[in-house]
Amino acid sequence: MIAPTSFFLDYGCHIRILEEARALLAQGMEVRIVTYYLGRDWPGLDIARCSPTPWRADYEVGSSRHKIAFDVLLSWRALIETLHWRPHLIHGHLHEGALIGYVLSKIARVPLVFDFQGSLTGEMTDHGFIKEGSVMHYWWRRLEERIVEMPDVIVTSTIHSAELLAHSFGREEGVIPLPDSVNLDYFCRDCFLPEEKSARRTQLGIPQDRTLIVYLGLLADYQGIPQLLQAAADLRARDLPVSFLIMGFPNVEGYRQQAYTLGLTAQDVIFTGKVPYEEAPQYLVLGDIAVAPKISATEGSGKILNYIALQLPVVAYDTPVSREYLGSLGVYASPIGDAPALARAIEMLVRNPKIAKDLGELLRERAGRHFSWERSGRKLLQVYEKLWTHSGKDERQ
Repeated sequence: MIAPTSFFLDYGCHIRILEEARALLAQGMEVRIVTYYLGRDWPGLDIARCSPTPWRADYEVGSSRHKIAFDVLLSWRALIETLHWRPHLIHGHLHEGALIGYVLSKIARVPLVFDFQGSLTGEMTDHGFIKEGSVMHYWWRRLEERIVEMPDVIVTSTIHSAELLAHSFGREEGVIPLPDSVNLDYFCRDCFLPEEKSARRTQLGIPQDRTLIVYLGLLADYQGIPQLLQAAADLRARDLPVSFLIMGFPNVEGYRQQAYTLGLTAQDVIFTGKVPYEEAPQYLVLGDIAVAPKISATEGSGKILNYIALQLPVVAYDTPVSREYLGSLGVYASPIGDAPALARAIEMLVRNPKIAKDLGELLRERAGRHFSWERSGRKLLQVYEKLWTHSGKDERQ
């Protein structure tokens, strides 16, 4: 696997890489992950890291010019691993991983799988790296179109992404939806005792008599954090007994200042900063309602799966990805990006705790039926086996 990011960090695509690798290991595969210099190791995973840049060893979350240098170093390390380890298949995560993997797959004469988690130019626009309609946008879009043509198979993190590839890039053949999933044994509400939850709420300074709304993910404008804070301010202005537990990074201080400017107190909004993935269930289980206010229409929203595995009713903007995960059981705010609409959707659940509880239980059942990593691992291995059979290199024989 080629992972053009500082694997492992506690968000988004890193969780997909982690859980796919673990699911493949459970199927008897050998998996080596080639990634950036930074990131933390994970027990049981074989991780090879590239060298740091001489002038800057760290990098910013999302699109950054420093990533170009990191990708050059990653390419060199991936080439070394390919020549020494002789993989039977290359699995490139994100567009950079697919581009690097394409060259290596030709050298090694093995199939290439591209793990597509959203539009490259869409993400760069969301992060403010390029402007839509600019010359830079044109050339990055051309590159993205070329990358989409390269792999033998593309697996997508959502059905919506598969539709995006068909409608926007004209690629339908060899595109297989492999939606993000969740570890149901790990994200389990019944695994935590009521007294444990009460003690942790007290430790975090959360009033026991308030409904707790939880968010876990990156803190960024395209994730809808400004709208979430405005919704919190609207609800507190109406004296609704709610607190918000906002977990994630970066720019915690910037958003804390926004909350203060909106008149929110330290009991109204509690920022935890980065929460390790291993500890995520311990924090999310404290919540009564979860919120996924992502505005971006091009990326997945895997946080929703963690929410529903813990029986949390979910308020989200009405996007195709949210609908894919939640179906008719989501509480949707519309129009997208409207803070008052988000506040109204949250208020409905706060004022109707029975509805909230019933939705949470139904969502847990939905997660078990459709979003299991064990099932996804079996499906991914089947994709590999078909590629090996078609290329005449079924290594199981």
